[in-house]
Amino acid sequence: MTLWQVILAIIFPPLAVIGRGCGSFLITLLLTVAGWVPGVIAALIILNKPNNQ
Repeated sequence: MTLWQVILAIIFPPLAVIGRGCGSFLITLLLTVAGWVPGVIAALIILNKPNNQ
């Protein structure tokens, strides 16, 4: 997780997790539409997970 990803997660959470796959993007988009804070929290959690692919 880089500083730019954190800043992007705060400004527009779905764009920050677009590299993690379609599912992560859709979940973050729905949470952002429901409320900005849940979207930011979800994006930061997704970005904090190690990418084991």
